[in-house]
Amino acid sequence: MVGHGARSAHRRGIDFDREVRHMRRTGYLMEHAEEARRLDLKTQAGAVEKQARWAGIRPGMRVADIGCGSGKTSFFLRGLLGPGGTVVGVDASASRIRHAREQHAADGISFVCRDFLAPLQELGSFDFIWVRFVLEYHRSKSPEIVANLSRLLEPGGILFLADLDHNCLNHFGLCARLSRALRGIMDRLEADHDFDPYAGRKLYSYLYDAGFEEIAVDMDHHHLIYGELKETDRYNWNKKLEIAARNSGYDFPEYAGGFAEFASEFSLFFADPRRFTYTPVICCRGRKPG
Repeated sequence: MVGHGARSAHRRGIDFDREVRHMRRTGYLMEHAEEARRLDLKTQAGAVEKQARWAGIRPGMRVADIGCGSGKTSFFLRGLLGPGGTVVGVDASASRIRHAREQHAADGISFVCRDFLAPLQELGSFDFIWVRFVLEYHRSKSPEIVANLSRLLEPGGILFLADLDHNCLNHFGLCARLSRALRGIMDRLEADHDFDPYAGRKLYSYLYDAGFEEIAVDMDHHHLIYGELKETDRYNWNKKLEIAARNSGYDFPEYAGGFAEFASEFSLFFADPRRFTYTPVICCRGRKPG
C-alpha cells in the first residue's frame, strides 16, 4: 500500500512538472496554479493609490492596466477614477483574466486576454497606462513593450512604469553559501528566462529613449521585512522559492541535497526575526508629446 506521504509527494511531483511545462509555454517565470491568489495577497490598496496619484491619475481618465494579473490592481485603480473613468485590464493569462472577471468585476472595468507584445490598437487609446512589476519578466523586450504601449496613449497621456531593483538579493544575515546560491539563481534567471533583477534602474532610460516629456522618478521600498514574519510574506517568498528558484535551472552545487536542502535553509533563515530584507521599487512617469 502506498502511504499518504508518498501519494502527496507523487502529486507534488505531477503538479511541479505541469507548472514547468506551463511556464515554458507561456514564458512567465512565476506561472503556477496559485499565482492569482499570490498576486491578490501581495497587492495592497495603499501602495497602488500612492503610486497612481503620484503618477498623475485623475478622475474621468481611460486607463490601461498592462499585465493586470489577478485584476486586483485594476479594481483599485478604478476606485480613483470617479463615475466617468474606465479601466481595461490586459493580461496574457486566460486563467488570471477569468479570475479577475470573477473576483474583481465592477462598473467601468473590463478585462481582456491579450499578448501585450503584440499590436493592441483594437483596444483603443488611453489617457493613462499603468505597467507595474511587468518589465522585470521581459529583460530583452522591455524597450519594445514600452514602444508598443506608447502607441496607445493619447497625446499628453501618461505612461507609468514601476519595477523592483536588486530583486530578491538584499538580505542581512545570510550565510555564505545561501548568498552564493541566490546569486547563482539570479544569474540563471537572467541568462535563461529573460528575467531582470535590475529592471527598476532602467525605467527612466526607457521613457527617455522613447521621447517622453516631463519624466519624473520616485523610489521607495517594496519589501521591508524584519522581526516576526508575516504570513503574507512567508507565503509570497515560499512561492518564489517553489516556482522561480526551483525552475531556474540552477543546480545548487553548494548543497548536497540540491534544491530541497537550499529551500529548507533559506526558509529557516527567512523565519528568523533577526533577518532583515528589503527591495527598492522605482517608479517613473512620462508624458507623451502632443
